[in-house]
Amino acid sequence: MISPLAYIHPDAKIGKNVRIDPFAYIEGDVEIGDDSHIFSNAVVMEGSRIGKECKIFPGAVVGAIPQDKKFKGEYSLAILGDRVTVRESATVNRGTEASGKTIVGNDVLIMANAHVAHDCEVGDHVILANSVALAGHVQVHDWAILGGLAAVHQFVRIGAHVMVSGGSLVHNDVPPYITVARDPLKYMGINSTGLKRRGFKPGKIREIHEIYRHLYLKNMNLSQAMEYVEEHFEPTPERNYILEFIRASKRGVVKGII
Repeated sequence: MISPLAYIHPDAKIGKNVRIDPFAYIEGDVEIGDDSHIFSNAVVMEGSRIGKECKIFPGAVVGAIPQDKKFKGEYSLAILGDRVTVRESATVNRGTEASGKTIVGNDVLIMANAHVAHDCEVGDHVILANSVALAGHVQVHDWAILGGLAAVHQFVRIGAHVMVSGGSLVHNDVPPYITVARDPLKYMGINSTGLKRRGFKPGKIREIHEIYRHLYLKNMNLSQAMEYVEEHFEPTPERNYILEFIRASKRGVVKGII
């Protein structure tokens, strides 16, 4: 399962049934979970923590130092959960002293040439399509999908179940459950297709739709709209998540189409 042509530092911790192909390069202070596969010419650098059943494809680099001039060599980690796939030439950098770690959750697909920068937090079931670029400190919540060539500004947050169209430039926070597109980026409606696929009931989808109709389409400013939603909509986990996400925004949220 482990090729004699691979380089594996003696301090690396390799789990059971791990396959490491010829010319893979594994540094010290690395942990690779059971049943993972490190393909030829993949590089796993010190500070990497890779979960079970992960796949690191040729040319991918996990755990390289941050592309941040403030980085002074401090100890930090790049943490990948279970069943993460990192496709060809994609990169996941370590954290900086700001948080000490970059985190990628479980069941994440990082497609070819995508980049996850220092101190990012990527949730579970996220898809980063080809050449997506996350700048430092970006948060991507569970089940979000970013289309190919999307670029996300540092410190931006992207909510759960969001669909970001390919080629988008994301400068502001994207609240949960919605689809965004155009340039500059705009709210285009809720991600009803994605919600259906993930088991949201029709009544719940209508609730989310009505909340966003008031937030974006009723000619109220955002503060007024949020007050209206809080007063007139029954408290549910989805309603509360939307309101809390918007209130916590430091960069502001994407604008509506009107």
